[in-house]
Amino acid sequence: MTPSPVWHPFTQHALEPPMKRIVATEGAYLFDEDGNRILDAISSWWVITHGHRHPGIMAAIRKATETYDQIIFAEFTHEPAEVLASHLLAFAPPGLKHVFYSDSGSTAVEVAIKMALGTFHNRGIARDRIVVMEHGYHGDTIGTMSAGERGVFNAPFEPLLFGVDRLPFPEPGREQETLDAFESICRSGKAAAILIEPLVLGAGGMKIYGSSVLSSLKGIAGRYGCLFIADEVMTGWGRTGTRFACVQADVIPDILCTSKGLTGGALPLAATLCTQEIFEAHLSRDRRKTFFHSSSYTANAIACAAAVANLQVWQDEPVETRIAELAGLHTQHLRRFEGDLRFVNVRQCGTIAAFDLAVPSGGYLAEVGPRMRRLFRERGLLLRPLGNVIYLMPPYCTNSKDIATAYDTIDEVASLVLKETGS
Repeated sequence: MTPSPVWHPFTQHALEPPMKRIVATEGAYLFDEDGNRILDAISSWWVITHGHRHPGIMAAIRKATETYDQIIFAEFTHEPAEVLASHLLAFAPPGLKHVFYSDSGSTAVEVAIKMALGTFHNRGIARDRIVVMEHGYHGDTIGTMSAGERGVFNAPFEPLLFGVDRLPFPEPGREQETLDAFESICRSGKAAAILIEPLVLGAGGMKIYGSSVLSSLKGIAGRYGCLFIADEVMTGWGRTGTRFACVQADVIPDILCTSKGLTGGALPLAATLCTQEIFEAHLSRDRRKTFFHSSSYTANAIACAAAVANLQVWQDEPVETRIAELAGLHTQHLRRFEGDLRFVNVRQCGTIAAFDLAVPSGGYLAEVGPRMRRLFRERGLLLRPLGNVIYLMPPYCTNSKDIATAYDTIDEVASLVLKETGS
């Protein structure tokens, strides 16, 4: 067979077999070219919320294609973008007034960083530091890599990355150290914004911290005039149990970044929401204060139509009930691993469940990761462990039988891998 010319993301092709083609999707499942049905237990990298090919979203896409393709958004607007903006602001935490569209989670965060820095620059205030949390991941652009944890993801690009102020992760019992570190940074008067994944650090290992920490960080930021950026690209759209994670801490961010579940996962789209004050910092008769950011596909009309349909699903269907039921299933099945010496740090936040396989060598490059992934796939389960960290983040339509099967498979695979490694 002729090798494919396609270069896949986060893939070492020297070690991976040829990719299986997916020929169809439906609900919680992918179907490959050999007729295998694969449970998509990570929502195809955390984007699929209601399930693959939700009928309402698919219908909206088909309808939009009869009228639109891409429209330059610097000079014109269109109904799907306008309707989506108003509905999205009503869905999000109160106090956010403007929506800036882009096309990926990385760019949504990049936009947020530029908004924050531009706000102080346009006001003639010398603030240019971004504060982040260790183990964070915010994307793969130069700006978002700078804000994320330094390591294997971005080592080749280190000369290009700008400096940030990094807070220690609020480990249980050491939360005050995180808060004290942030306050110390804020006292310098240089902090423009804190950029943070609320409640759950995703790619950094599904690390979970409490809502009280989030609330306290927002309080400190407010006292010192530091903008608060919530990276809700992964945590939004019900993943943590509420529409957005910030809600659990009664935090209203100055800037909120969303993508992934914005269209129910059907099409790429992102949005950066901000307060009136941030918009007005860029509103001027002086063209030099313009917010200079765009992409060719900003506010793609078909993607916006899909997002409007997604919000309609939230209104018309018992989505929050499904989220609560899924979270309950996780809680039920996680009990089987309590006190299980094969696992460390069994944890859950809403529809996200995670645990670390107890091996001598952990981290993202842990050899058990690829081995577990292959064993899962052989058993019809799509999971991509973050090194030795196993996590589940399935679509909300996943039924109790499938969840039980997923946990049974994890149980089996963990035993196989630990036996092989002698752990």
